Amino acid sequence: MAERAWSPNAYLRPGPLAAEYARRPPAQAFRHGRSPAVRRHRTIFISDVHLGTHGCKAEMLSDFLARNTCDTLYLVGDILDGWQLKRRWYWNDAQTRVVGEILRKIDEGVRVVYVPGNHDEFLRDYCGRSVAGVEVVRETIHLTADGRHLLVLHGDQFDGVIGYAKWLAHVGDRAYGTALALNDRLHILRRGLGLPYWSLSAYLKRKVKNAVEYVSRFEEAVARTAAPKSVDGVICGHIHQAEIRRIGPILYLNDGDWVESCTALVEDARGHLEILRWASSPSASELARASAGTKGEAALIPA
Repeated sequence: MAERAWSPNAYLRPGPLAAEYARRPPAQAFRHGRSPAVRRHRTIFISDVHLGTHGCKAEMLSDFLARNTCDTLYLVGDILDGWQLKRRWYWNDAQTRVVGEILRKIDEGVRVVYVPGNHDEFLRDYCGRSVAGVEVVRETIHLTADGRHLLVLHGDQFDGVIGYAKWLAHVGDRAYGTALALNDRLHILRRGLGLPYWSLSAYLKRKVKNAVEYVSRFEEAVARTAAPKSVDGVICGHIHQAEIRRIGPILYLNDGDWVESCTALVEDARGHLEILRWASSPSASELARASAGTKGEAALIPA
């Protein structure tokens, strides 16, 4: 299990859907003047996209979805940001492309499972139903190719701020949005210089002791809850902290987010699990492969 930082140019192994994507390439691939290579996975897990916000890296996510296919796609909560959309409507073409890529996968036979989070909690009213080909569930068990049972949930129930002081969570959400706005300006500047995506806010948060302690407590709480359920591990999102590590007998996996770290958790045909950090810059292919045990971007409370 590993975390891998890679660019769209890495792993140039055309998959069975490459011809289809070549006919209808995503905007980013079209701008680069080449057809996208498609990498196949058994399973992809993404969460914390926050569609409907300025901080959502929708262009990068739509490119990722176009260049990566799978048998099963898990949407592990906070895909839509209902909190933001209630306050002020925001939507752009890149976010529409994200929805289009997900619907295209459904048309191609990909199983899509949606586990709502706290920002899209209105969808929890539809748990147990299939909506437009998407299975909506409160939580579920994923069986890996090598026979391990992994509990899949968003994780907001382990956040004391979300559970006991929701008004404070909304205040923190607004402050977090302000921090991400600064992050976006930096991203535009770096992209203009041909540099890969890098999160200033995530870097600063790694330096804040309280944020690091919060992430550690969250991970341990998730693992403790999963242990009695007779599962081998747990997959969640919520804290915007991509991670793979063992906590006692439980394998803890967090797929990260698409407002800062731009990460996904993927499983291959053998059941091997790794974190992919998506970067759209040509220079991103030069990034080194990182250890899965290394701490990544941790989110401010609340996520």
